[in-house]
Amino acid sequence: MALHLHLDLVGGLSGDMFIGAMLDTFPEFLPKLDEVIRDAGFPDLVDLDLKPHNDGVLTGSRFSVAASHTEADGHHHRHYSEIKKTLSDSNLDASVLGIALSMFHSIAEVEAEIHGKSVAEVAFHEVGAWDSIADVVLASFLIDQCGAGSFSVSAVPIGRGFVQTAHGRLPVPAPATARLLEGFRVVDDGIEGERVTPTGAAILKYLAPAASIPDGLKMLRTGYGFGQKVFPGLSNTVRIGVFETADLSAEWDEDRVIKLAFELDDQTPESIAGALSRLRDESGVLDAIQQTFWGKKGRQGMSVTLLVNVDAAEKITRLCFQLTTTLGIRREAVTRSILRREEVVVFIGELSFRVKVARRPEGFSAKVEMDDLLQLDLSHAEQLDIRHQAEQLAIREVEQQI
Repeated sequence: MALHLHLDLVGGLSGDMFIGAMLDTFPEFLPKLDEVIRDAGFPDLVDLDLKPHNDGVLTGSRFSVAASHTEADGHHHRHYSEIKKTLSDSNLDASVLGIALSMFHSIAEVEAEIHGKSVAEVAFHEVGAWDSIADVVLASFLIDQCGAGSFSVSAVPIGRGFVQTAHGRLPVPAPATARLLEGFRVVDDGIEGERVTPTGAAILKYLAPAASIPDGLKMLRTGYGFGQKVFPGLSNTVRIGVFETADLSAEWDEDRVIKLAFELDDQTPESIAGALSRLRDESGVLDAIQQTFWGKKGRQGMSVTLLVNVDAAEKITRLCFQLTTTLGIRREAVTRSILRREEVVVFIGELSFRVKVARRPEGFSAKVEMDDLLQLDLSHAEQLDIRHQAEQLAIREVEQQI
């Protein structure tokens, strides 16, 4: 069963609100949170708490992470590189680690742009506290575990007024939050206060949700996660709706990958070819596409798009910077719909051929491994005949297995 999650940002979104809503929706994940924090490497630095909450209008859950006494010295700022190393050296599952690092990297990128620093030089303040780090890790765990293949979100409440930060008094939304929310639909409902925190914005950035709920879904359940703030006349909550996708989607699989994209206009074709050959050979790279374009002043360039596994995104990003002249890489989490397929070996006479058979909504398609054909001394017409025979044999074999 493929799931779709919709986030209704009634009051806004923060890390603890997202976690509270997810646990209200998927209570079976609550017993696993302490283990996740232990795997992350800082079990004695934070205390987790989940309580039922009723604001007089709605009921749900309120989650909080409290830093222990070890954080009482006020040392809340940590460099992105320190957080990255701490998590990379931890025992977190690779998929959870990949999501968490992607969120921290997105925050680091916008902070670097805002303050005119490199990503490696960025120091987190509010997001650098252990409780905030725990929020990101636990949110990543819940995203990984919930099994959703797609997400959508309501319009984002933009908020009003100012917020006090380590950088001083800043307008709402804070600059980093505003950069992370670029491209999202927003709404001004006239209520003062910070409505989306940097962690909440990073979660939205990673999920890359659609702007509306797709058609043809079946509602399964809902959950509510409450924030710590109280707004006049409005429940400060995020509601998560869980939907079962339409029956047709059961005919294919879905997964989430990271898309890396950048352009090159100052690197030789020979060098680009070598770089892409190296990238295609890297584990975690699912696809690499290059397209020619003409940029300013009529300069010819190359647009490169890579699809990579979530847990390989950091490694491949670093390799792209090492092998190419690009100065910036766009990163986006995307959902893939993948036809189920299998490789079948068929025999025609004494010859064996590998054939990939894909299950399509309207039936099966098959394709012979071309290397098996090209090694034979055959005319084009003979190749076509054998290819047709092999593909039909493969399809019949798969059909008999059903």
